[in-house]
Amino acid sequence: MGVSAPAWSVLNPGKILPEGRLSRARIHRNRNARSAAVMGVRCNVGAVPASLSFRTLRAQTSDEWRPLDRKGEARAHGPERKSAGRPTPAPIMARMKGPTEQPVGPSNGSPAGDSTDALRLLPGVRGADRKVEAGQELFGVGAPFDGVHNLIDGWVALYTLLEDGRRQIVQFVLPGGVFGMFGASSGRTTYGAQALTEVLVCVIPQAVLSANLRDTPDVAARLVRSLSRDRALAFDHLTSVGRRNARERIACLILELFVRCRTQWPGNRIEEMYLPLTQEHIGDATGLTFVHVNRVLRTLRKEGVVEFHHRRLRILDPDRLVGVAGVDHNAAMAWL
Repeated sequence: MGVSAPAWSVLNPGKILPEGRLSRARIHRNRNARSAAVMGVRCNVGAVPASLSFRTLRAQTSDEWRPLDRKGEARAHGPERKSAGRPTPAPIMARMKGPTEQPVGPSNGSPAGDSTDALRLLPGVRGADRKVEAGQELFGVGAPFDGVHNLIDGWVALYTLLEDGRRQIVQFVLPGGVFGMFGASSGRTTYGAQALTEVLVCVIPQAVLSANLRDTPDVAARLVRSLSRDRALAFDHLTSVGRRNARERIACLILELFVRCRTQWPGNRIEEMYLPLTQEHIGDATGLTFVHVNRVLRTLRKEGVVEFHHRRLRILDPDRLVGVAGVDHNAAMAWL
Protein backbone atom coordinates (compact mmCIF):
# COMPACT_ATOMS: atom_id res chain seq x y z
CA MET A 1 0.00 0.00 0.00
CA GLY A 2 1.91 3.05 -1.25
CA VAL A 3 1.16 6.60 -0.17
CA SER A 4 2.38 9.55 -2.18
CA ALA A 5 4.45 12.27 -0.53
CA PRO A 6 1.87 15.08 -0.97
CA ALA A 7 -0.90 12.98 0.61
CA TRP A 8 1.37 11.97 3.50
CA SER A 9 2.32 15.58 4.17
CA VAL A 10 -1.36 16.49 4.60
CA LEU A 11 -1.89 13.73 7.14
CA ASN A 12 1.42 14.27 8.93
CA PRO A 13 2.54 17.92 8.65
CA GLY A 14 6.26 18.40 8.94
CA LYS A 15 7.14 14.78 8.24
CA ILE A 16 8.65 13.37 5.07
CA LEU A 17 7.45 10.06 3.68
CA PRO A 18 10.33 7.60 3.42
CA GLU A 19 10.71 5.68 0.23
CA GLY A 20 8.98 2.34 -0.09
CA ARG A 21 5.80 1.02 1.42
CA LEU A 22 4.33 1.83 4.83
CA SER A 23 4.28 -0.98 7.35
CA ARG A 24 1.01 -2.21 8.77
CA ALA A 25 1.99 -0.86 12.18
CA ARG A 26 2.58 2.63 10.82
CA ILE A 27 -0.69 2.53 8.89
CA HIS A 28 -2.50 1.56 12.08
CA ARG A 29 -0.79 4.34 14.07
CA ASN A 30 -1.83 6.96 11.57
CA ARG A 31 -5.43 5.82 11.15
CA ASN A 32 -6.72 8.57 13.44
CA ALA A 33 -4.74 11.18 11.55
CA ARG A 34 -6.27 10.09 8.26
CA SER A 35 -9.76 10.13 9.77
CA ALA A 36 -9.17 13.63 11.12
CA ALA A 37 -8.05 14.85 7.72
CA VAL A 38 -11.13 13.43 6.05
CA MET A 39 -13.35 15.10 8.66
CA GLY A 40 -11.77 18.44 7.82
CA VAL A 41 -10.08 18.84 11.20
CA ARG A 42 -6.51 19.05 9.91
CA CYS A 43 -7.26 19.96 6.32
CA ASN A 44 -7.78 23.58 5.37
CA VAL A 45 -11.49 23.65 4.52
CA GLY A 46 -12.11 27.36 4.58
CA ALA A 47 -14.88 28.60 6.86
CA VAL A 48 -16.15 25.18 7.91
CA PRO A 49 -15.74 24.75 11.69
CA ALA A 50 -13.21 22.17 12.83
CA SER A 51 -15.72 20.66 15.25
CA LEU A 52 -19.48 20.56 15.15
CA SER A 53 -21.20 22.51 17.91
CA PHE A 54 -24.64 21.54 19.17
CA ARG A 55 -25.40 25.24 19.43
CA THR A 56 -24.69 25.59 15.71
CA LEU A 57 -27.08 22.76 14.89
CA ARG A 58 -29.78 24.10 17.17
CA ALA A 59 -29.69 27.48 15.44
CA GLN A 60 -30.32 26.03 12.00
CA THR A 61 -33.71 26.28 10.29
CA SER A 62 -34.92 24.30 7.33
CA ASP A 63 -35.06 26.08 3.96
CA GLU A 64 -36.79 23.22 2.19
CA TRP A 65 -39.95 25.08 1.20
CA ARG A 66 -38.60 28.62 1.07
CA PRO A 67 -40.15 30.51 -1.88
CA LEU A 68 -37.99 31.51 -4.80
CA ASP A 69 -37.66 35.01 -6.17
CA ARG A 70 -37.86 35.79 -9.89
CA LYS A 71 -34.16 35.11 -10.36
CA GLY A 72 -34.61 31.58 -9.02
CA GLU A 73 -32.73 32.14 -5.77
CA ALA A 74 -34.14 31.30 -2.36
CA ARG A 75 -35.04 34.34 -0.29
CA ALA A 76 -33.18 34.53 2.99
CA HIS A 77 -35.04 34.37 6.25
CA GLY A 78 -33.80 37.79 7.32
CA PRO A 79 -34.02 39.37 10.75
CA GLU A 80 -37.84 39.46 10.76
CA ARG A 81 -38.34 35.75 10.36
CA LYS A 82 -41.15 35.68 12.92
CA SER A 83 -43.41 37.45 10.46
CA ALA A 84 -41.87 36.36 7.17
CA GLY A 85 -40.87 32.77 7.95
CA ARG A 86 -43.10 29.76 7.65
CA PRO A 87 -45.50 29.30 10.58
CA THR A 88 -44.93 26.52 13.08
CA PRO A 89 -47.20 23.53 12.43
CA ALA A 90 -49.80 23.50 15.20
CA PRO A 91 -50.14 19.70 15.54
CA ILE A 92 -46.40 19.26 16.13
CA MET A 93 -46.36 21.99 18.74
CA ALA A 94 -49.39 20.42 20.40
CA ARG A 95 -47.46 17.21 20.96
CA MET A 96 -44.55 19.15 22.42
CA LYS A 97 -46.66 21.15 24.90
CA GLY A 98 -49.25 18.50 25.72
CA PRO A 99 -52.87 18.11 24.61
CA THR A 100 -54.34 21.41 23.53
CA GLU A 101 -57.29 22.00 21.27
CA GLN A 102 -56.52 23.30 17.80
CA PRO A 103 -58.93 25.18 15.54
CA VAL A 104 -60.02 22.92 12.73
CA GLY A 105 -60.73 23.94 9.17
CA PRO A 106 -64.07 23.20 7.54
CA SER A 107 -62.98 20.66 4.96
CA ASN A 108 -60.22 18.25 5.86
CA GLY A 109 -59.60 18.50 9.60
CA SER A 110 -56.29 20.33 9.20
CA PRO A 111 -55.58 23.43 11.30
CA ALA A 112 -57.65 26.42 10.32
CA GLY A 113 -56.17 29.06 8.08
CA ASP A 114 -53.04 28.62 5.98
CA SER A 115 -50.85 27.14 8.72
CA THR A 116 -50.11 24.01 6.66
CA ASP A 117 -49.43 25.69 3.31
CA ALA A 118 -45.75 26.09 4.16
CA LEU A 119 -45.50 22.28 4.35
CA ARG A 120 -47.26 21.60 1.06
CA LEU A 121 -45.47 20.94 -2.19
CA LEU A 122 -48.55 22.30 -3.95
CA PRO A 123 -50.16 24.80 -1.52
CA GLY A 124 -53.42 25.00 -3.43
CA VAL A 125 -54.07 21.25 -3.54
CA ARG A 126 -56.16 20.13 -0.55
CA GLY A 127 -58.77 17.81 -2.00
CA ALA A 128 -56.36 14.88 -2.03
CA ASP A 129 -55.66 14.96 1.73
CA ARG A 130 -55.88 11.66 3.61
CA LYS A 131 -55.85 10.88 7.31
CA VAL A 132 -54.16 7.65 8.36
CA GLU A 133 -54.23 6.17 11.84
CA ALA A 134 -51.03 5.28 13.71
CA GLY A 135 -49.72 1.85 12.77
CA GLN A 136 -51.57 1.72 9.44
CA GLU A 137 -49.87 1.32 6.07
CA LEU A 138 -49.97 4.17 3.58
CA PHE A 139 -48.79 1.64 1.00
CA GLY A 140 -46.96 -1.66 1.16
CA VAL A 141 -43.99 -3.07 -0.70
CA GLY A 142 -45.03 -4.11 -4.20
CA ALA A 143 -48.33 -2.21 -4.18
CA PRO A 144 -49.42 -0.16 -7.21
CA PHE A 145 -48.63 3.52 -6.70
CA ASP A 146 -51.09 6.20 -7.74
CA GLY A 147 -49.42 9.44 -6.71
CA VAL A 148 -46.70 11.28 -4.83
CA HIS A 149 -47.20 11.65 -1.08
CA ASN A 150 -46.59 14.96 0.69
CA LEU A 151 -46.64 14.61 4.49
CA ILE A 152 -48.46 17.49 6.21
CA ASP A 153 -48.52 16.27 9.80
CA GLY A 154 -47.22 13.28 11.75
CA TRP A 155 -44.39 10.78 11.32
CA VAL A 156 -43.98 8.09 8.66
CA ALA A 157 -41.41 5.28 8.42
CA LEU A 158 -40.25 4.10 5.01
CA TYR A 159 -39.05 0.50 5.00
CA THR A 160 -37.98 -2.44 2.87
CA LEU A 161 -38.65 -6.12 3.57
CA LEU A 162 -36.61 -9.26 2.99
CA GLU A 163 -38.18 -12.57 2.04
CA ASP A 164 -37.96 -13.90 5.59
CA GLY A 165 -39.80 -10.87 6.98
CA ARG A 166 -36.84 -8.89 8.30
CA ARG A 167 -37.40 -5.15 8.00
CA GLN A 168 -35.03 -2.27 7.38
CA ILE A 169 -36.30 1.25 8.03
CA VAL A 170 -34.58 3.39 5.43
CA GLN A 171 -35.94 6.79 6.44
CA PHE A 172 -38.20 8.63 8.85
CA VAL A 173 -40.37 11.21 7.06
CA LEU A 174 -41.28 14.40 8.92
CA PRO A 175 -43.84 17.10 8.02
CA GLY A 176 -43.02 18.72 4.70
CA GLY A 177 -41.36 15.58 3.34
CA VAL A 178 -42.17 14.09 -0.06
CA PHE A 179 -42.09 10.36 -0.71
CA GLY A 180 -43.62 7.74 -2.97
CA MET A 181 -41.87 8.86 -6.17
CA PHE A 182 -41.13 5.60 -7.96
CA GLY A 183 -39.42 5.30 -11.31
CA ALA A 184 -40.01 1.57 -11.67
CA SER A 185 -41.52 0.64 -15.03
CA SER A 186 -43.55 -2.07 -13.30
CA GLY A 187 -45.74 0.54 -11.62
CA ARG A 188 -45.15 -1.11 -8.23
CA THR A 189 -43.66 0.34 -5.07
CA THR A 190 -40.15 -0.71 -4.07
CA TYR A 191 -40.57 0.21 -0.40
CA GLY A 192 -43.43 0.55 2.06
CA ALA A 193 -44.67 3.42 4.23
CA GLN A 194 -46.15 3.06 7.71
CA ALA A 195 -47.69 5.78 9.87
CA LEU A 196 -45.94 6.03 13.24
CA THR A 197 -48.50 8.55 14.48
CA GLU A 198 -51.82 9.75 13.15
CA VAL A 199 -50.80 11.46 9.93
CA LEU A 200 -52.24 13.85 7.40
CA VAL A 201 -50.85 13.28 3.93
CA CYS A 202 -51.63 14.86 0.57
CA VAL A 203 -51.58 12.35 -2.30
CA ILE A 204 -50.75 14.24 -5.49
CA PRO A 205 -51.65 12.42 -8.73
CA GLN A 206 -48.75 12.02 -11.14
CA ALA A 207 -50.54 14.02 -13.85
CA VAL A 208 -51.16 16.96 -11.51
CA LEU A 209 -47.55 16.99 -10.33
CA SER A 210 -46.20 16.77 -13.89
CA ALA A 211 -48.34 19.72 -14.98
CA ASN A 212 -47.14 21.84 -12.06
CA LEU A 213 -43.50 20.92 -12.70
CA ARG A 214 -43.86 22.18 -16.27
CA ASP A 215 -45.66 25.39 -15.42
CA THR A 216 -44.25 26.33 -11.98
CA PRO A 217 -40.46 26.47 -11.61
CA ASP A 218 -40.83 27.06 -7.87
CA VAL A 219 -42.45 23.65 -7.41
CA ALA A 220 -39.64 21.97 -9.38
CA ALA A 221 -37.00 23.72 -7.26
CA ARG A 222 -38.72 22.63 -4.05
CA LEU A 223 -38.89 19.06 -5.23
CA VAL A 224 -35.21 19.06 -6.19
CA ARG A 225 -34.24 20.36 -2.75
CA SER A 226 -36.33 17.64 -1.11
CA LEU A 227 -34.77 14.88 -3.22
CA SER A 228 -31.28 16.25 -2.59
CA ARG A 229 -31.85 16.18 1.17
CA ASP A 230 -33.25 12.65 1.00
CA ARG A 231 -30.16 11.50 -0.89
CA ALA A 232 -27.89 13.05 1.76
CA LEU A 233 -29.85 11.26 4.48
CA ALA A 234 -29.62 7.97 2.59
CA PHE A 235 -25.84 8.32 2.22
CA ASP A 236 -25.48 9.08 5.92
CA HIS A 237 -27.64 6.09 6.90
CA LEU A 238 -25.56 3.84 4.66
CA THR A 239 -22.41 5.14 6.32
CA SER A 240 -23.87 4.43 9.76
CA VAL A 241 -24.87 0.85 9.00
CA GLY A 242 -21.65 0.13 7.14
CA ARG A 243 -19.01 1.86 9.29
CA ARG A 244 -20.30 3.21 12.61
CA ASN A 245 -20.47 1.04 15.71
CA ALA A 246 -23.72 0.50 17.63
CA ARG A 247 -23.16 3.40 20.01
CA GLU A 248 -22.38 5.81 17.16
CA ARG A 249 -25.33 4.63 15.06
CA ILE A 250 -27.89 5.27 17.79
CA ALA A 251 -26.36 8.60 18.80
CA CYS A 252 -26.28 9.73 15.17
CA LEU A 253 -29.92 8.74 14.59
CA ILE A 254 -31.07 10.52 17.75
CA LEU A 255 -29.12 13.63 16.81
CA GLU A 256 -30.45 13.60 13.24
CA LEU A 257 -34.08 13.33 14.31
CA PHE A 258 -33.67 15.98 16.98
CA VAL A 259 -32.06 18.45 14.58
CA ARG A 260 -34.63 17.82 11.85
CA CYS A 261 -37.50 18.23 14.32
CA ARG A 262 -36.01 21.36 15.83
CA THR A 263 -36.30 23.14 12.48
CA GLN A 264 -40.08 22.75 12.79
CA TRP A 265 -40.13 25.04 15.85
CA PRO A 266 -36.89 27.12 15.81
CA GLY A 267 -37.96 29.24 18.81
CA ASN A 268 -38.07 26.28 21.21
CA ARG A 269 -34.91 25.96 23.31
CA ILE A 270 -35.90 22.94 25.40
CA GLU A 271 -33.71 19.91 24.68
CA GLU A 272 -36.69 17.58 24.86
CA MET A 273 -39.05 16.29 22.20
CA TYR A 274 -41.76 13.79 21.44
CA LEU A 275 -40.15 10.86 19.61
CA PRO A 276 -42.82 8.41 18.39
CA LEU A 277 -40.39 5.49 18.07
CA THR A 278 -39.96 2.25 19.94
CA GLN A 279 -36.66 0.52 20.51
CA GLU A 280 -37.71 -1.88 17.75
CA HIS A 281 -37.99 1.04 15.33
CA ILE A 282 -34.53 2.23 16.32
CA GLY A 283 -33.17 -1.28 15.82
CA ASP A 284 -34.76 -1.61 12.37
CA ALA A 285 -33.28 1.77 11.38
CA THR A 286 -29.76 1.03 12.64
CA GLY A 287 -29.49 -2.70 11.87
CA LEU A 288 -29.31 -3.67 15.56
CA THR A 289 -31.28 -6.05 17.71
CA PHE A 290 -33.76 -4.89 20.34
CA VAL A 291 -31.46 -6.13 23.09
CA HIS A 292 -28.48 -4.22 21.70
CA VAL A 293 -30.49 -1.00 21.34
CA ASN A 294 -31.73 -1.32 24.92
CA ARG A 295 -28.19 -1.81 26.21
CA VAL A 296 -26.82 1.22 24.35
CA LEU A 297 -29.67 3.49 25.48
CA ARG A 298 -29.19 2.44 29.09
CA THR A 299 -25.47 3.18 28.82
CA LEU A 300 -26.08 6.62 27.30
CA ARG A 301 -28.55 7.38 30.08
CA LYS A 302 -26.10 6.32 32.81
CA GLU A 303 -23.41 8.49 31.22
CA GLY A 304 -25.78 11.48 31.26
CA VAL A 305 -25.97 11.90 27.48
CA VAL A 306 -29.60 11.19 26.55
CA GLU A 307 -32.72 9.79 28.16
CA PHE A 308 -35.42 8.02 26.13
CA HIS A 309 -38.48 6.87 28.02
CA HIS A 310 -42.13 6.43 26.98
CA ARG A 311 -41.50 8.07 23.61
CA ARG A 312 -40.01 11.19 25.17
CA LEU A 313 -36.45 12.04 24.21
CA ARG A 314 -34.43 14.31 26.46
CA ILE A 315 -30.94 15.50 25.54
CA LEU A 316 -29.01 15.62 28.80
CA ASP A 317 -25.61 16.61 27.41
CA PRO A 318 -25.93 17.98 23.85
CA ASP A 319 -22.22 18.43 23.18
CA ARG A 320 -21.38 14.91 24.33
CA LEU A 321 -24.11 13.56 22.05
CA VAL A 322 -22.51 15.33 19.10
CA GLY A 323 -19.15 13.86 20.12
CA VAL A 324 -20.49 10.32 20.42
CA ALA A 325 -22.23 10.57 17.05
CA GLY A 326 -19.04 11.83 15.41
CA VAL A 327 -20.99 13.84 12.87
CA ASP A 328 -19.22 16.06 10.37
CA HIS A 329 -20.49 19.65 10.07
CA ASN A 330 -21.30 19.41 6.36
CA ALA A 331 -23.12 16.11 6.81
CA ALA A 332 -25.29 17.58 9.56
CA MET A 333 -26.18 20.62 7.48
CA ALA A 334 -27.29 18.31 4.66
CA TRP A 335 -30.00 16.87 6.95
CA LEU A 336 -31.81 20.19 6.65
